[in-house]
Amino acid sequence: MKRIYKFLLNKLPRPLLIRLSYIFKFFAPVLYRGNKVECPVCEKSFSKFLSYGSNVAHRENVLCPYDLTLERHRLMWLYLTRKTDFFSARPIKVLHIAPEQCFLPHFKKQKNLDYTTADLVSPIADIHFDLHDIPLEDNQYDVVFCNHVMEHVDDPIRCMSELNRVMKSGGWAIMQVPQDMSRTETYEDKSITSPEEREKHFWQKDHVRLFGKDYPSYLEKSGFKVDEFDLNTEFDATEVLKFRLMKKEILYIARKP
Repeated sequence: MKRIYKFLLNKLPRPLLIRLSYIFKFFAPVLYRGNKVECPVCEKSFSKFLSYGSNVAHRENVLCPYDLTLERHRLMWLYLTRKTDFFSARPIKVLHIAPEQCFLPHFKKQKNLDYTTADLVSPIADIHFDLHDIPLEDNQYDVVFCNHVMEHVDDPIRCMSELNRVMKSGGWAIMQVPQDMSRTETYEDKSITSPEEREKHFWQKDHVRLFGKDYPSYLEKSGFKVDEFDLNTEFDATEVLKFRLMKKEILYIARKP
C-alpha cells in the first residue's frame, strides 16, 4: 500500500492529487486518528502525516492528509498568525502568485483582504501572466506571496524585481524556495535539461536550480531588505515536532524600503 501511495504522489499531477484529496479528507481523520502531529492550518490532529517528495528529496511524516499542507505551508501559517496583523481588520491588498490550495479558501473569505491570485497557467488563478514581465502597475500591493516558484523560472532576480516593483513601499513578501543548507552558493547548470537529471541535481524534475545559503542575496539584489525568521529560535522543540516543521528552514521576509 505504501509503495502504491508513493507512486501516486510522484506520478500524478498535483492538480489531480488536490482533486482526489477532497475525497480522501473524509476518511483521513479516521484512518490517521491520533494526536501526535497537528496541522495549524486545518486545526486537525493525526497519528502521523503522510510521506512526500521525489526520490531524491523524499520525506516521511510531512504531508497533512486533510488539507495537503507541507512543512513550508505550516511554517508560513504560523508566522502569519503569530507575527503579523495579516488576519486583523486592517485592509491589506495581497497578490498571491501560484496560490496554494491549502491557503486559498482561508484567504478568500477574509474580509480585510483585497486578494488577487495569479499564475502562468493555473485554472484556479484570477489572472495569468509571465512573472518576468508582470502586466500590473507599480506600487499596488501591501503583501506578496510567491512560494516555490523561483526554482522554476529563467531569471529569478528579474522576477523578484518585478514583484518588488508592484509592491508598495513598506510592503513585505514571502518567497519560499527549496534550499540546500549544505551549499554556500546556489547550484545552477543550464546544460542539465532532462527531467531525470534535474531531479538528481535539483531535487525535482521541473527545477532548474537549487538555492543555497546565498538565497537572501537574490532578494537583496532585487531591491529588498531581508529579515530572517528562524523557527529554531521562535518555537520550542515540542512545537517543531508537533507541527512537523523542517528544523533547518529559515523563512525570509522580503521588505520593500
